[in-house]
Amino acid sequence: MKRTIPKNALYAQSGGVSAVINASACGVIETARQARGRIGKVYAGRHGIVGALTEDLIDTGLESPETIRALRHTPGGAFGSARYKLSSIEKNRAQYERLIEVFRAHDIGYFFYNGGNDSMDTAHKVSEIGSQMGYPIVCIGIPKTVDNDLAHTDCCPGFGSAAKYVAVSTREAALDVASMARTSTKVFVLEVMGRHAGWLAAAAGLAAHRRGDAPHIILLPEIPFERERYLAKVQESVERHGHCVVVVSEGVRDTEGRFLAEAGSKDSFGHTQLGGVGPVIAQMTQTALGHKFHWAVADYLQRAGRHIASRVDVEQAYAVGKAAVQFALAGKNAVMPTIVRKSSSPYRWTIGEAPLAAVANTERKLPRHFITEDGFGITPACRRYLAPLIEGEDYPPYERGVPHYARLAGRPVRRRLRTPFTL
Repeated sequence: MKRTIPKNALYAQSGGVSAVINASACGVIETARQARGRIGKVYAGRHGIVGALTEDLIDTGLESPETIRALRHTPGGAFGSARYKLSSIEKNRAQYERLIEVFRAHDIGYFFYNGGNDSMDTAHKVSEIGSQMGYPIVCIGIPKTVDNDLAHTDCCPGFGSAAKYVAVSTREAALDVASMARTSTKVFVLEVMGRHAGWLAAAAGLAAHRRGDAPHIILLPEIPFERERYLAKVQESVERHGHCVVVVSEGVRDTEGRFLAEAGSKDSFGHTQLGGVGPVIAQMTQTALGHKFHWAVADYLQRAGRHIASRVDVEQAYAVGKAAVQFALAGKNAVMPTIVRKSSSPYRWTIGEAPLAAVANTERKLPRHFITEDGFGITPACRRYLAPLIEGEDYPPYERGVPHYARLAGRPVRRRLRTPFTL
């Protein structure tokens, strides 16, 4: 009886990375290695889909088990990520045909794409073009986004750790401001990520345990910004508490739908490039009310802070990577593993699934009942949802006082195609 040679797999990371995206990579690679005889080699695209298009692949089989295991506690994108969105098949079929050409050349039968909304759309389209071209490819999306805006999943790996970072940073900064407010800073503004959805800004609300605790104001994309209402709230907080801590989502808009901070350019996904809304809000406050202020932008720190990662987040990130391989081996295609909440107290969850077609290009925003009536805070329902996601610590190993993270050899796979691809 002729022995069937198993198909190889390609794993790729996409878009903005997180503190736990490599935990998903670890789940994929370790689970695939345990499936010897059913999955061949596991390749990774260097810088995500760009590596797949340019045939710039990494052979993960040449990495030691210890290195792969260390990915679980390493932030960033170990194989390199990219903001590169494929057009529709109708507009640029050549891109998709090139992917299938690379898959065929390297006998790749499984494609695991780790990303957000746009990435789920790409994975879905790749599965479609593979069937059209007579080269069936199993495409499994793996959820990842600190924005927590993917549909059909209770939460998104990457969010819990970023939320923990934001909540802890808000509490610590608030203690600093409160201690100096009598003679110094009265208003502190922290800008966090969130273009259209305010999940991360809302997470700052977990810093407050008692009435009057910071943050005193949370500005969310879901609530149109009204200057006078905001300024009145700041003044009320300063008079009542001696200071005011404001957390603002980068995507806050005015009543006419315009971003408060817009750089005027587009990123490679076609999204409006946002500038710093934090300094805009802080300067507005100082000009109107005269209070001394400071502002900070969490920026990459909130998504890279592996030293303060949520244990729940790490476990879920690994679990969706593992489930992706299990789904593929079970014959499933064009689906994404999801997190299904069984209960909030105690927190229990399991793995579910959703079709990529349903997840692609959709955004889940903060529901109105998670936001207080005045629009400046979070409700108990929101707190019940968020609190379990930042639970537990999962510290990386330390060496000489700083975290010790994985370093990949990143050995390339020999190119087999003669024709290079121009991005």
